[in-house]
Amino acid sequence: MTVSDIQNLKLSNGKVIQAHTYLFINNEFVPGRGPLIETINPATEEAICSVQSASEEDVDAAVRAATQCYESVWRKTSPADRGRLINKLADLMERDIEELAALDALDNGKSFVIARDGDITDSIACFRYFAGWADKIHGKTIDTTFDKWCYTRHEPLGVVGAIIPWNYPTMMAAWKFAPALAAGNCVVMKTSEITPLSAYKFAALVKEAGFPPGVVNIITGYGHTVGKYLSQHLGIAKMAFTGSTLTGQKIMESSAQSNLKKLQLELGGKSAQIVCADADIPNAAEKACFGIFNNHGQNCNAGTRIFVHESIHDEFLAAFVRHVESIKLGDPFDPETFQGPQINKAQFDRILDYIAIGEKEGASLYLGGKRWQDKGYFIEPTIFIHCRNDMRIMQEEIFGPVVCISTFKTIDEAIELANDSKFGLAGGVYTSNLDTAIRVSNELKAGTVWVNCFDVFDQATPFGGYKQSGFGKELGKYALQEYTQVKVVKIQLGASNGL
Repeated sequence: MTVSDIQNLKLSNGKVIQAHTYLFINNEFVPGRGPLIETINPATEEAICSVQSASEEDVDAAVRAATQCYESVWRKTSPADRGRLINKLADLMERDIEELAALDALDNGKSFVIARDGDITDSIACFRYFAGWADKIHGKTIDTTFDKWCYTRHEPLGVVGAIIPWNYPTMMAAWKFAPALAAGNCVVMKTSEITPLSAYKFAALVKEAGFPPGVVNIITGYGHTVGKYLSQHLGIAKMAFTGSTLTGQKIMESSAQSNLKKLQLELGGKSAQIVCADADIPNAAEKACFGIFNNHGQNCNAGTRIFVHESIHDEFLAAFVRHVESIKLGDPFDPETFQGPQINKAQFDRILDYIAIGEKEGASLYLGGKRWQDKGYFIEPTIFIHCRNDMRIMQEEIFGPVVCISTFKTIDEAIELANDSKFGLAGGVYTSNLDTAIRVSNELKAGTVWVNCFDVFDQATPFGGYKQSGFGKELGKYALQEYTQVKVVKIQLGASNGL
């Protein structure tokens, strides 16, 4: 059975949009040789459409197209022309921002308004930021000895493989594509099989922007088959992956067993938010609430552990609960909706299992903890209090709208509790004391620390983790290092060689 490439999809607001369902290889939408994959609307539990998936032969074709393009065209394209194409792509994304946001809302269940004004807007800014870097990637001249001329070149890696997760379908693609293309690489990206639709809309815009065939290739498939084969592929010079720590470990094994490809891994998290005795409680409650419940709690950097000084626990909790109770759940296309459904039934069941584990371990379920309505994968925003740091709900990534609150007596204790985790993606501290802010920020073993705010991003600021949260940096100038390699050239000066 096959499906046509273009599918008409009806939204809950009555509008109809079109979606591509074929693989995108060498600037063409082509049917895949893998099994059809049915995508499900998590707000209704009903099928949206079926999409084609890749086989090993399709991965080979995508890598071959990328390799041929890199060798014959893209690495010879001037940096200024690369920047011009990336900017053109950003312009087209802005033109079609409503469609991209609608596809993410339909496929993922996130709020359409948040997807449009947050995810897609930030993705456009990401492409524009790196478009500006395209003609500013260069090496140095290094003085060594009088008779030698030495310089460095920052060269692209070649063909980059990327695997993105389902929680930010467009944004995670932008975070990979933008620096990779600016640095002169070609890319083969695998979408999540759960949320492939916006990536193929993006692919159509790549073609419309005028990118040479083979620069961008986008495929869909299951991680244990297509993702595994891509990460083992000898034609891939680097893998960029965002997802679970377990899968990141498997990709590291694939790199070691294949061609020692370069890796960039942005993995799980269990981030802590520390609320000090001198914190501005209304601000801390508001920002801490956003820090966990944004994107339905489906954030790798979500501030799921909140440590509150014992002297302000009750006051903070009351303010925090007021914000949580104001969260509007519902249809992603309702302009008032903040929290949509969890991504699928497996994740829905997993979160409810963790809530049961928390109660069994002795944490106090203070708010929520149940399914919301009888249709769709909705879970009430959930608060646990009286949590110990050795509980599973305090140590394992739940990836849902569940927060665990505990108390501390001293700053030293708070830092120790926050660092008592195998993860180290992010953290936060709320205080009115600059010395405390700097001390805690310096002591937290995390790649990002927010002070008096949480989950705040911009294109110029690098993002990445410590410990089992992975390595390498997304965004900012630092990201360019992940997509280039440094070559040293030394030239002997003298009459014998005409120099």
